[in-house]
Amino acid sequence: MSEKNIAKIASFTINHEILEPGFYISRIDGDIITYDLRTRKPNAGDYMDNSTMHSVEHMVATLIRNSEIKNDVIYFGPMGCQTGFYLLVKDRAPVKVHQCLISVIEEALAYEGEIFGNSAVECGNYRSLSLEAAKRELKAYLEVLKKVEEKDYVYKQ
Repeated sequence: MSEKNIAKIASFTINHEILEPGFYISRIDGDIITYDLRTRKPNAGDYMDNSTMHSVEHMVATLIRNSEIKNDVIYFGPMGCQTGFYLLVKDRAPVKVHQCLISVIEEALAYEGEIFGNSAVECGNYRSLSLEAAKRELKAYLEVLKKVEEKDYVYKQ
């Protein structure tokens, strides 16, 4: 298969040179919406380390799957570029998902105790987890989310 026969995927059509941290609708596939939860400016040299990404994943994935939209969450996980996360949700209005995400992050920031999934039985790299790292990342992202309005859900090109 040659390169010219391969279609560019949607996330590669976004201009990452102007993309700012935010909450974006990345794509819609029927009743499933993929959200780009951009926590950092791409290509700015400020990337999440693996422990931070992993820790945020454990906290948010657990809490959002225990939230009011738990039955509609398909997936939550990190972007390979280390500048954010993807959240896939079915049958929920973007405003509701945005509000729920704010609540989940506030819950994570208030949480005290062991990070969720912090054992060899539950995780394949449990030694690479830090509640403090997750809270630092989520605290900064919460400030971004609180400024996002419904009109900002669409990528600016």
